[in-house]
Amino acid sequence: MKNFKTLALLVTVAFSTATLTAQIKTVNASKSTITWVGKKVTGQHEGIIKLKDGAFFMKDGKIIRGKFTVDMTSIEVTDIKAGEGKEKLEGHLKADDFFGTVKFATANMNFKTVTPKANGVYTVVANLTIKGITNPVTFDLTVKDNVATAKVVVDRTKYDIKYGSGSFFENLGDKVISDNFDLTVSLQF
Repeated sequence: MKNFKTLALLVTVAFSTATLTAQIKTVNASKSTITWVGKKVTGQHEGIIKLKDGAFFMKDGKIIRGKFTVDMTSIEVTDIKAGEGKEKLEGHLKADDFFGTVKFATANMNFKTVTPKANGVYTVVANLTIKGITNPVTFDLTVKDNVATAKVVVDRTKYDIKYGSGSFFENLGDKVISDNFDLTVSLQF
């Protein structure tokens, strides 16, 4: 038992030391962009959402972790003009049957594993929390100079966003909305 405690203490110290030697690269939220695309049978909608804050943790010039917060109240539709349905769609996206931004003003992503794939490209497995529900997502992250880019596909139904989903409702016809939405992310640090 004593040897087990000693081993556990050594592992904890080693992990803590490795984390302490990591360099933190803060993401410039105002210069970073997140665009989204949601598809439906009859077309698609697109827009932007703002990053609230974020950071990469690096060791020996390589990303080892990442942590980000998105301002869900900033959801904006960019493919519809003001007065032509833009405000209605934005309101619906912020409503409880979509992102419920009054109760869930932010979404979070925390990298669980970061595996180098090629020069400047990493495969990331991250925990994504939307509406207080956390699920893993996997994507490739490309880093060049001080910019990291990724395309992330999110299954909204895993976050209790089922409105218009053909996976949960029948007879929707051409009103079906895809379960997945796409995020294109560009983070400057």
